[in-house]
Amino acid sequence: MIHRRTAVAVLASPLLLTGCGGGAEASERRTPATRPAPTATPTEIEAEQAPQGIPGLGPTLRAAIPEHCEQAVVATGRGKDSPVCTVVLYERTASGWQAGPAWPAHNALRGWSGHHMLGDLRSPLGVYTLSDAGGLLPDPGSKLPYHRSAGFHSPGTGFEGEPLDGCFDYVIAIDYNREPGTSPLDWTRPLGPGRGGGVWLHVDHGGPTHGCVSVAKAAMKDLLRTLDPARHPVVVMGYADWLAR
Repeated sequence: MIHRRTAVAVLASPLLLTGCGGGAEASERRTPATRPAPTATPTEIEAEQAPQGIPGLGPTLRAAIPEHCEQAVVATGRGKDSPVCTVVLYERTASGWQAGPAWPAHNALRGWSGHHMLGDLRSPLGVYTLSDAGGLLPDPGSKLPYHRSAGFHSPGTGFEGEPLDGCFDYVIAIDYNREPGTSPLDWTRPLGPGRGGGVWLHVDHGGPTHGCVSVAKAAMKDLLRTLDPARHPVVVMGYADWLAR
């Protein structure tokens, strides 16, 4: 609440001052007037009252988040060609979007693309719904439909020689070129196979991915237990300059 004060000039009583020459002079002194407290402009008041937005997102990306969405996983890359990013889960409240912890993460080896193609080793830019989950391990308490399968096993090594075993222990399907409401293992590709698919949030293996976004296993368990279909979760993904558009 903004309080306003009324400025009041206070008059002192006349004082009788005795001069060195023995004469008497009457003098009147005034105390300085109290200045009014600064008031906020209408623009400043509106800014204080406006709901808190998601930091780093410009008007284009803010507008791309559906109004009914109440959970947004934001993956912010360091640069267009960087495989390193940070993931934060934001949840919408009465006062605006509130951030959870920030998790270090990886994206595709060659960074990001606005027109992802199979084998380009870039993660697709955009805002995508999150509808389905699964993994090699038992359901840790996922609110999203969870498909446990041995098909989530990933042998071999990553781009930096790191073992891939366990990276699909938990996955959340990103609804890029896939059919929502199906297992993450479903190969239906509405945009055609040439546009790639199978883009997931999954357990980090310590290096770049082929197109997915990966975070630590503990973070994946937190996401699975928090993301709620009733709150219409999405992922917002891209490098920082692109997200700020």
